[in-house]
Amino acid sequence: MKTHSAHLDTFARDHLPPHDLWPQFIFTRSELQYPERLNCVVQFLDRWVELGHGDEPCIVSPNISYSYSELQHLVNRIANVLVGKLGLVTGGRVLLRSANNPMMVATYLAVLKAGGIVVATMPLLRAREVAYAIQKAEVALALCDGRLADEMEKARSIAPSLKRVVYWGTGDPGSLETLIADASPDFSPVDTASDDICLIAFTSGTTGEPKGTMHFHRDMLAVCDGYARNVLRARKEDRFIGSAPLAFTFGFGGVLFPMHIGASFVVVENTGPDDLLAAIERYRVTVCFTVPTAYRTMLGKLAEHDVSSLRKCVSAGETLPKPTFDAWLKATGLKLMDGIGSTELLHIFISASEDGIRPGATGKPVPGYEAKIVDDEGNDLPAGTVGRLAVRGPTGCRYLSDDRQRKYVQRGWNITGDTYIMDADGYFWYQSRSDDMIVSAGYNIAGPDVEAALLTHPAVAECGVVGAPDEARGMIVKAYVVLASGAAADAALASALQEHVKREIAPYKYPRAIEFVDQLPKTETGKLKRFTLRQMAQAGSPRVAAE
Repeated sequence: MKTHSAHLDTFARDHLPPHDLWPQFIFTRSELQYPERLNCVVQFLDRWVELGHGDEPCIVSPNISYSYSELQHLVNRIANVLVGKLGLVTGGRVLLRSANNPMMVATYLAVLKAGGIVVATMPLLRAREVAYAIQKAEVALALCDGRLADEMEKARSIAPSLKRVVYWGTGDPGSLETLIADASPDFSPVDTASDDICLIAFTSGTTGEPKGTMHFHRDMLAVCDGYARNVLRARKEDRFIGSAPLAFTFGFGGVLFPMHIGASFVVVENTGPDDLLAAIERYRVTVCFTVPTAYRTMLGKLAEHDVSSLRKCVSAGETLPKPTFDAWLKATGLKLMDGIGSTELLHIFISASEDGIRPGATGKPVPGYEAKIVDDEGNDLPAGTVGRLAVRGPTGCRYLSDDRQRKYVQRGWNITGDTYIMDADGYFWYQSRSDDMIVSAGYNIAGPDVEAALLTHPAVAECGVVGAPDEARGMIVKAYVVLASGAAADAALASALQEHVKREIAPYKYPRAIEFVDQLPKTETGKLKRFTLRQMAQAGSPRVAAE
């Protein structure tokens, strides 16, 4: 059996970290045993057609929907154009730029099937941010939704490695639709190795310059055979929806997971809470993936929509506050399935299925993964001790030409940058990002702990808590609060919120400074940008209330 790489363009493989800086990979479970030759699109798409399920629904969207067979034909046509007309060689990087829609899914799968490497970007990124990914990954070809041409062209002007951009949806002679019109619907998948790189996913950049994380064909299956199979436990009859951009790995999990079991999924370009609720009702969605903030917002709108089709709801992207878990359970009868994942490990690696949930805890390691708590030197810490989260399993961090590999991977473990406690039963309880722990007058205070307390007050719609410099205490707890409709942003309310927190959690944790804001800084995936809040706090933005 051949074991060599199928890549003629070896840039990505040549820029992997040295092997001694890789995490240890674990494939002890039977479902994680993969052949040496593997093109993941065969498992996600082609096999369902071969098994006679080609007429069953795959992608559902407002404008156009595809069965598995129809999607296969579209993917094959695009793959033929990539190779035959656009000069893609195996291992070549292709930038994808689009909102969540069927063409984004089809181009993604076509690049993988043709042996290329996807570099997906979000629609709201600006030219400088897109150009950074192009230059870092040395991308020569881009496929882009025509509605995003302005920033794409600006990016091309400052990213000389990009030689060609093909747009779709423009109706132009050189558009992707025109190019694929006479292309064959047949395409044999490239015989890639299971450890050939198929994806370079850039982190959201909440902690500095984005990092390119490289993933193999086998990784795309491992997150399905690990988390989706053993924790999510969806069924072929399920219909998925998610809010995260498909350019992010959390978002594309909402494509991989249903296709892995022959189920269907909904893609809508607008993915706010109102849009999700409308789509859940219209398409009878059964599995929903979104962030805690979105679930909290949807709570106030449930009466306006029929969401009775829902049977599983996954929460990730940031910690799930217990008040949100409790309120969603009360309103829907469904337990939100919390989980933590990372772009570096591709998807969720700690979670719990409904029968194993402990509200407030993230859960236990996904089958196939191991996790522990370590100190700053990497030594194991006992249960009940606050420390750094270390994880290893079938996926792991491999940065593209980045010295930060040494920080993320230590002693064979992925150090995720999260502070956790593991209890005596092996459940992991999120405390904060490792750089979010607020040390005030000798006390260690986790910002999310204060946030959860604030969210139980009816006047608080959203909040973010970070440390702010203070001469007397070193740092104080500062809360940035978005108020619910009708609440007045004044000193009286700030004082009331402080007293409320003192009643909810240990009094020393209360926010000594509160600032009311119209909105919180967030990434495109809806995650709170604590780095930005910390910058605001360092800059000394005004206090509405302080003691």
